[in-house]
Amino acid sequence: MLGALAVLLTFQCLGEGVSYVFHIPVPGPVIGMLLLFGFVMLRPQTADAIEPTALELLRHLSLLFVPAGVGIMMSASRIRGDAVAVIVSIALSTTLAIAVAALVTRALMRRQHRDPGATEAAQ
Repeated sequence: MLGALAVLLTFQCLGEGVSYVFHIPVPGPVIGMLLLFGFVMLRPQTADAIEPTALELLRHLSLLFVPAGVGIMMSASRIRGDAVAVIVSIALSTTLAIAVAALVTRALMRRQHRDPGATEAAQ
């Protein structure tokens, strides 16, 4: 488990470094995830090594939002003047995320109904 955590944190740090050095307006952890994805595509056995640890982290994902929630509460006075912009952006991004998820789900369901043998072969 420690080795898998080390791999995950290494890619997060690499992503942070890439974001900082190249002034990319994308969060470092997102870049780190993309780097990890590329690495897993090159070495698929890595996915098997980090999967149990990643699943365990996902089981406790809600705990990782506590510091972010506290940070928002602590800086609430700063964003009070931009409340309308924050509410509109949250509403639009949520609507967009739901729409994209619905479209992807519909496309995957159509694909599954069109070729049911491929789904059984993949499992």
